[in-house]
Amino acid sequence: MLKTEFKIWDPSKGFKIGNFTLHYYSLMFVLAFGLGYLLMAWMFRTDRVNEKYLEPLFTWTLIGTILGARLGHVIFYQPELFREDFWSVFLPIQTKPTFKFTGFSGLASHGATIALILTTLYYSFRIIKKNPLWVYDRLAIVVALGGTFVRLGNFFNSEIIGKQVAESSPFAVLFPQMSNEYGATVPRYPSQLFEAVGYFILFVILWIIYRYTRKKYQQGWIFGLFFVILWSIRFFVEFLKEPQGDEFIHLGPLNTGQVLSIPFIIAGFVLMFLSKKFTITEAQNGKE
Repeated sequence: MLKTEFKIWDPSKGFKIGNFTLHYYSLMFVLAFGLGYLLMAWMFRTDRVNEKYLEPLFTWTLIGTILGARLGHVIFYQPELFREDFWSVFLPIQTKPTFKFTGFSGLASHGATIALILTTLYYSFRIIKKNPLWVYDRLAIVVALGGTFVRLGNFFNSEIIGKQVAESSPFAVLFPQMSNEYGATVPRYPSQLFEAVGYFILFVILWIIYRYTRKKYQQGWIFGLFFVILWSIRFFVEFLKEPQGDEFIHLGPLNTGQVLSIPFIIAGFVLMFLSKKFTITEAQNGKE
């Protein structure tokens, strides 16, 4: 009899607090924003920036992340929702075929990134009145850590799963909760964990650069490196993922996620190259 070597991942979706169920995915979002807030507060103090600017940054980041990620998913992967169930695009519910509270699901990191770029531009010019690159450099560190928790949330939800893999592979994981969507349950790559580990390593790299080098004075360099590494991780992990929704952007063998990642990688290299033009002194760093 052959020995079964794959792991089975079939956890509960959350834990009950009275009549309320706290979903692990929601908890991961809370941790992402909570730790991100504390980390950004520390950087503001280190850079001698008034912490009164922290609350509006948190608010705009929250709006940009959730709204942008949701719109990004619908536009790039599920555009039929605009026609079939319009309110489910913007609210954590479905109205067809029956009404149901779904929570915030179906989120795309590309959409979140675009929205964060736009909301941070507004915040930089209208609120803190600093070069947006200064804000982006610090936000990149926070987002890398947040991305780790989001992908862990995806793992708890058994979503964004990988392609089929041999049972003997050390990476083989069974996701019984996804049998309705993908048919027969077979061992798959835990692609969520691959991304989570990659993003955490990126966070550590960016944090070390911020703390122990002078690159934070070369505005845009940390943000550019963040783009290059994060979207490269996304690009290569996509080879191991199952397609998400009805993808409509393809470039040869590349899927939607990979095609959308390429412009961000290029933009990252451009930012790193141009960042010397935006170098500031240590005295200017904390100037409001």
